[in-house]
Amino acid sequence: MAAKSSKKKEDDGTKLIATNRKARFQYHLEERVEAGVVLLGTEVKAAREGKVNLTDSYVKMWHGEAYLSGCHIGHYAAAAKFNHDPVRERKLLLHRREIDRLDGKTRERGFTLVVTKLYFRNGRVKAEVALARGKKTHDKRAVVKERQEKKEMERALKQYR
Repeated sequence: MAAKSSKKKEDDGTKLIATNRKARFQYHLEERVEAGVVLLGTEVKAAREGKVNLTDSYVKMWHGEAYLSGCHIGHYAAAAKFNHDPVRERKLLLHRREIDRLDGKTRERGFTLVVTKLYFRNGRVKAEVALARGKKTHDKRAVVKERQEKKEMERALKQYR
């Protein structure tokens, strides 16, 4: 009998590595794009073990190319001295038109590119990049208040039944 994996595997050949749950709370997510990620061998093996943290990750445009910045991929234990730098910038693979369009929107309209998910699709590591606009403090408070009201309603309905 095989052990259950804690990672979610979907029918279309994707296997979730990590999500950035704070992104939905801190930003209004507008548009999402899938991008390939250039990784070293030890980074891929560490990602398979789930040693990835996307909490403060974002996409930086530099010389017409997109780079994943702030993503922490932990060390792979079996690599010993041949390990990678856990917080290095990693190149994202996007079409030229997508890079130009996203770069234009981030420059002129005040958007930010945030990484929301990292996953395997057919053996390749992919990142879901979202065009996001930062929420104001009152927006965040409204989300927390709405969540609390929903919980209280559920409790009241549960007691009523």
